[in-house]
Amino acid sequence: MTAGARTTPPGGPLLLGIRHHGPGSARAVAHALDAAAPCVVLIEGPPEADALVPLAADPDMRPPVALLAHLVDEPGKSAFWPFAEFSPEWAALRWALAHDVPVRFIDLPAAHSLALRDAEDVEKGEEREEGEQVRIDPLGVLAEAAGYDDAERWWEDVVEHRRGDAFAALGEAMEELRAACGEAGEDRRDAVREAYMRLQVRAAVKEFGADGVAVVCGAWHVPALRTKTTVTADRALLKGLPKAKVDMTWVPWTHRRLARASGYGAGIESPGWYGHLFSAPDRPVERWLTRIAGLLREEDRVVSSAHVIEAVRLAETLAVLRGRPLAGLTETLDAARAVLCEGSDVPLSLIHDRLVVGDVLGEVPESAPAVPLQRDLTRQQRSLRLKPAALEKELDLDLRGDTDAARSRLLHRLRLLGVAWGEPARSARGSTGTFRETWRLRWEPELSVRVAEAGVWGTTVLGAATAKAEADAIGASALADVTALAEHCLLAGLSEALPVVMRVLADRAALDADVGHLAQALPALVRALRYGDVRGTDTAALTEVAAGLAERVFVGLPPACAGLDTDAATAMRGHVDAVHAAVGLLDDTEMRARWRSVLRGLAVRDGVAGAIRGRCARILLDEGELGDEDAARLMGLALSPGTEPGEAAAWIEGFVGGGAGGGLLLVHDERLLGLVDAWLSGVRAEAFTDVLPLLRRTFSVFEPGVRRSLGELVRRGPGGSAEPGFGFGGVESVDLERAEAVVPVVRLLLGVGAGSG
Repeated sequence: MTAGARTTPPGGPLLLGIRHHGPGSARAVAHALDAAAPCVVLIEGPPEADALVPLAADPDMRPPVALLAHLVDEPGKSAFWPFAEFSPEWAALRWALAHDVPVRFIDLPAAHSLALRDAEDVEKGEEREEGEQVRIDPLGVLAEAAGYDDAERWWEDVVEHRRGDAFAALGEAMEELRAACGEAGEDRRDAVREAYMRLQVRAAVKEFGADGVAVVCGAWHVPALRTKTTVTADRALLKGLPKAKVDMTWVPWTHRRLARASGYGAGIESPGWYGHLFSAPDRPVERWLTRIAGLLREEDRVVSSAHVIEAVRLAETLAVLRGRPLAGLTETLDAARAVLCEGSDVPLSLIHDRLVVGDVLGEVPESAPAVPLQRDLTRQQRSLRLKPAALEKELDLDLRGDTDAARSRLLHRLRLLGVAWGEPARSARGSTGTFRETWRLRWEPELSVRVAEAGVWGTTVLGAATAKAEADAIGASALADVTALAEHCLLAGLSEALPVVMRVLADRAALDADVGHLAQALPALVRALRYGDVRGTDTAALTEVAAGLAERVFVGLPPACAGLDTDAATAMRGHVDAVHAAVGLLDDTEMRARWRSVLRGLAVRDGVAGAIRGRCARILLDEGELGDEDAARLMGLALSPGTEPGEAAAWIEGFVGGGAGGGLLLVHDERLLGLVDAWLSGVRAEAFTDVLPLLRRTFSVFEPGVRRSLGELVRRGPGGSAEPGFGFGGVESVDLERAEAVVPVVRLLLGVGAGSG
């Protein structure tokens, strides 16, 4: 069959039924249009995009890209129509622009489709209860009929690997399929869309003549466009459709997003492979395996030219054995696994991620319509040299530099606006200084929608973030939310929003009497003070609020720690840790002294839960405010026979639990270990079962080596040894003869003269 063969009787429009994002279809469409030379090209897509067609010829437009339509009043309600370089619709679009032929999109307008989808979402629960129909996969059915278990493989063999035109055959197959499926294959939305498309085709035929019209649409719709219906019947299907006001523009798209069902509802599993098939001028298998070899070499794997030659031979042999016209993706990946990856699936997963799918991100010219906020973001991305990319990358920022500080503010402002382009991450360098930040950046097409949504707050990133921060502060229900927002304002450099946030914070803090809420709020305030310092922000008002909040915590904490059950005591212990960490960050000697006084009171106060008393004693010991003798005395009191075993176990958990170095403390302080050992040995059998889970949790957080050391020490026993030369503390008694042998070496290392004593 020739490239120009028609799928309709002579005198009718040329119907080119295609597979969305199919490179074989894209080549065939270009050949068919060359042969037919139509006067107008009609493409399945939203008519609102007609005005955006000229941008497809802009040299700065690089697919993959997508048409984005969203409701003007609710930008979050949106739809995409993606185009790759190998999409047949894109090929038709570029052909028409190159030949100065008019282009019209003829699918149901986005104004109707988005409004319909909104209405369907409201009724979705009822529809599912009634048994919502699921549309069949036509290519899957045809592949199964041909004896294939994989629709992608069937499509490759029938279309991608064969030269020429399959439009007529596909059209006939779809007609038979629709007839065979009957009502099971019908979709009411398709019926409405196809009625609109028929009306647009009739109008084009009337204007340009039947022979002057070419239609590029999904192969599934071809039988419906051939169907003889009346204008009245088609208009009746469109009568009463809901309508909404929409905006439309071009946005960048990614290969990774093409691999999901979206837009046309046509996801493809291997966009990177299809892009290769479309762009490779010849020898696609050899070129593809050479690309794989190049990727593996970049990952420091040894791959030679001989490996590539053997992989090509294997792929071609597999194709012959499997009865395929050309080695496809399956054969090339099987060959790559066997020869280039030495049978391992680990490098094969890298090949799939980087090449089969790929991280290609399209580009859209600046002249494309965009909300003002998007234009301001684009300007800042360019000035700060932060180019969006589909591949995730790590960005280390030094906030002492102007450029990095500005990058940090931009990323924090976008996060506040719900545009999660960057997410904070732990630095690979292990730096914990407040002047460094690490971000993971990855641009997803949906972020364009988030930017459009955020446009209601302002026309610039700074203005929008400021307005949103003020609104969030006023609407916040919890004190901790307001303090977190204050921290975010300082990180994002929102100096104009900070007064409003601080006023709300002061009001909420004055009214909130819950010590837990106050303790949760204090750490964020203190972090904000530290971040403010490194960014040179005026934090005087914040300092005053933090001091007042800390004082209220100090006063309210002791009575709040009395009479707590196990869960409440665990939560309050967390609050104590949080407040301690916060106070430690403040450069305020008087406040630190006040806090230590509170901890001393809690450590000895009757009625305070054992977990809290134990934790306070441990903090004081680590801070040097509690001597070893005092620590042993408090442990002895907590583990005395008169203490209920569960409460004593909770004290131990608070003192040495939580992974706070408690294991090493017991290893190096034989008195504390002896107290724990003596108490545990004296626990009654009936009580031991109750305290065992808490003790297991306490000791399970210790490093394996620490647990082994503790076990050895306990086995040897206090003051004794299981082996000659060892005592309870694990310190071997000195063997003078052996020690004398290493003295010269130690003196040499220390630089002490040989004659020194």
